Amino acid sequence: MIRADRLAFRAMSSVALPEELLLLAYDNESGKAIGSRIGLDLGMAAAVLVELALAGRIAYSDGTIIAVNDKPTGEAIADDVLSRIAADTPHTPASWVQRLRHGLRARVLADLCARGVIRDVDETAMDGFVHLHRYPTIDASVETEVRDRLGKALTGEEIPAERTAALATLVAAVRMEPTLGLSGEEIQEAHSQLEKIGGGAGFTGSVSLEESTIRPSVALVIAALAKAIEQALGAARPATPAG
Repeated sequence: MIRADRLAFRAMSSVALPEELLLLAYDNESGKAIGSRIGLDLGMAAAVLVELALAGRIAYSDGTIIAVNDKPTGEAIADDVLSRIAADTPHTPASWVQRLRHGLRARVLADLCARGVIRDVDETAMDGFVHLHRYPTIDASVETEVRDRLGKALTGEEIPAERTAALATLVAAVRMEPTLGLSGEEIQEAHSQLEKIGGGAGFTGSVSLEESTIRPSVALVIAALAKAIEQALGAARPATPAG
């Protein structure tokens, strides 16, 4: 039986936010990632924290991330992070995304492989001394659901729910628009629309928290994390391939 906490944690998606970002970043056929390596890792680290905020486990207070409820969610990665936050002294969002990004992607990839969403193709080189891994898709339905939600948000077809608004904000912060199959002017247009979604949700200050479509406690966390990612990446935006 699936626990009620886990159902609430996953809400409208079959995967957690870090997994959604990863699936968007990896090409289904080649199994290789598109975009910035550090950007994806920072985005996934922030996504774990967003999941915990959505589940009512953490909050943003006096410039730091704090645990407000240490009850496990039923998700192993998120619960490991929650226990670290609860046991440690308060740290800033910028500090947490840097602390959490190391090794996170490998763990999420392994989890998705174990669940049959993607597969690990190990290609050896230099007589077996170098292992190059690709992760082509097996079950595309999971990613399709994520792209459908983002697509509806981008076209304004419906007001995004909390999870989708959070995902849109993270995609914009990491500059992952090329992973949506866009090019040229479409990329900037999508970026502007994603930022507009974040603004309407109360993440960027364009509307007050009272007018936000998102719970204020969640909006504060997401706004702080988006700012932390943008500061970490800097104005130049690394162009190193993520795969």
